[in-house]
Amino acid sequence: MTSAITIRPVEARDAARWRELFTAYGVFYETAFDDAVLDGVWAWLTDAGHPLICLVAELDGEVVGFAHVRDQPDTFTAGPAWFLDDLYIVPEVRGSGAGTALLEAVAAHARSHGGGTVRWITAADNERAQRVYDRLATRASWVTYEWEV
Repeated sequence: MTSAITIRPVEARDAARWRELFTAYGVFYETAFDDAVLDGVWAWLTDAGHPLICLVAELDGEVVGFAHVRDQPDTFTAGPAWFLDDLYIVPEVRGSGAGTALLEAVAAHARSHGGGTVRWITAADNERAQRVYDRLATRASWVTYEWEV
């Protein structure tokens, strides 16, 4: 790929494209986001006081991926930590380095805001993403639970 991937914070002008990509991300995980969810998450991303931020990957002027990350205080260190909620790259750009660039930008954001550990989860069958993750990070031994309350 001859074009460079640019990583930057999401901007208001990205609303329609972010919505399209976040919807596709939901489809990938067999989830249909309704307008209330899409509007709610976008409101968080555009609220400077909300802990969730969004970084986007841009290729040739088009947003081709995003990462949602938030601070998550770490009780084991009494210090900062981070949770990567969502990472998505459009299928036709996967393998270009966009995912790695987004992860490195998340790490840079964490370092510039006190450091700590960045954590995330992925589906057990998302093997392509796991190859990238295994190259950059340490696979944790923790078991994840969900409880709808």
